Amino acid sequence: MKTALVFGASGQIGLPLLDRLGDAGWRVHALSRQARSDTPGRHWLQGDFARMPALPREVDALFSCGPLDLFARWYATATIASPRVIAFGSTSATSKHASDDEHERDLARRLLGAEAAVFQASEQRGASATMLRPTLVYGVGRDASLTRIAGMARRWGRFVLPRRADGLRQPVHVQDLADAAFAASLAAVTAGRSYELPGGETLAYREMVRRVLACLDPPLPLLELPMPLFRAALAAAQARGVARNLTPAAVARMREDLAFDAAPARRDFGYAPRGFRPESRMFDAPDRSD
Repeated sequence: MKTALVFGASGQIGLPLLDRLGDAGWRVHALSRQARSDTPGRHWLQGDFARMPALPREVDALFSCGPLDLFARWYATATIASPRVIAFGSTSATSKHASDDEHERDLARRLLGAEAAVFQASEQRGASATMLRPTLVYGVGRDASLTRIAGMARRWGRFVLPRRADGLRQPVHVQDLADAAFAASLAAVTAGRSYELPGGETLAYREMVRRVLACLDPPLPLLELPMPLFRAALAAAQARGVARNLTPAAVARMREDLAFDAAPARRDFGYAPRGFRPESRMFDAPDRSD
C-alpha cells in the first residue's frame, strides 16, 4: 500500500485529491488546522506549518495543495523522506510578473522563488519534484474569483463589466486538478518540471462571466458599460467598501489574454480537463472553512 502526506488537505483541491488517492488504494496522512475524524485509509493530523504535528518518517509522495511559499519554507528543512513531491503553484508566477500593480509583481516573485526553493531542496535530498500551475480554479465555492463574482451578482441582482472584456480565460475545475496531481505523481517524466494546468476550454472573459450568471438560480443579467462609466461606477462601489480587490491592473487584465498551453501536461501524464460548464452549486460557499 502506497502512502501520501497531503498539505492543504481540507482545501478546494486537497479534498478531491484525498478521494482520488483513496480510490487508488493509497494510505493518506492529511494535514488540517481543524480536528477531523479518521476514515478507512485516511488519517487526519491537526496543525499547520507554524504548529506542525508529528509526521510519518517517510511516505511515497508529498502533495502540497495549499500556499506554496509556506510549503517551500517548511520543505527546505524537513526531515521526512519522500521520493516524490507534487506542489501546486499558480500561473500568476508568469502572468503577473510584469503587472502594473506592485502587489501582483511581488506575488509573482514569491511564487517563482518558492518553486525554485522546492526544486533545490528536492534535488539536494535526491527526490523528484513536480510543479503544477493552475489557472482560474472553480468548482466547490472556495475560489476567490468566479465564486466572488457569483456572490456579488447575487447581492446586486446583476453583474457589471466594462465593454470589450474579451481577454481569453481557461477556468479549471478542482477535480481535474486533483486528477492531474495524482497522475503526475506516477509519471517519472514529470520530475523536475513545471506544468501549466488550464481548463479544457478557452473563452472570452465576458463569456466566462455570462455563463456563471446564467447558471445561477435565478439567472442574472450581465451589464456592460463603457470603460469611463465602469471606472466611475467601480470607484463609487469601492468608496462604500465593495469590490476593493478589483484594482486597475485587474480591470485592465479583463481585456488581456491569459491563455496557457496544456500540451506538455497532456503529453506527459494524460491531462484532460473538462470544458467550462458551470452549475450554480459550484459557486455556493461552504459553511465550514479551514
